[in-house]
Amino acid sequence: MLKSEKEEMIKELHEKFARTKTAVLVESSKVNVETVTKLRRKFREGKVEYKVIKNTLARRAAQGTTVSAISDDFTGPVALCISYDDEVAPAKILMDFIKDMETIKVRSAVVAGNKVDANGVKALAKLPGLNELRGMLLGMLNQPAGKLVRTIAAPGSQLARVIQAHADKAQGQ
Repeated sequence: MLKSEKEEMIKELHEKFARTKTAVLVESSKVNVETVTKLRRKFREGKVEYKVIKNTLARRAAQGTTVSAISDDFTGPVALCISYDDEVAPAKILMDFIKDMETIKVRSAVVAGNKVDANGVKALAKLPGLNELRGMLLGMLNQPAGKLVRTIAAPGSQLARVIQAHADKAQGQ
């Protein structure tokens, strides 16, 4: 690779690393193409970028970004799972995909600027994602409004039941 190409790649990676909310570093050995293709498809669906990177270029690109916290782990065959929006998405997708695999292992991660080990990534994967949190928040916001509607409607429906009971009683006599 030419020096200008390397510099361009470092610049591009640095820009990506600067926008990163979560980056999970995985060690992959003896992984076949079919498995990697399935993993990449899952990541694309979750809006997560999966990149196999050259370690020396990644270390240089990580300088001055939050990813520099894990730059010491850029050794051997590694790939980086990067999310720009949802902090939980890479961990969730990855841990779901590799639960029974021996060939892909989590090395470390950076979540909101903090370095996390493999156990931290497992714990992160158990947290609700951005969409689940939005749904929970929406449910919590709708609950008081629904209660208010039921409370306001209750006296009217009680009055209607009393009138209906009197009508039924009058018809029965």
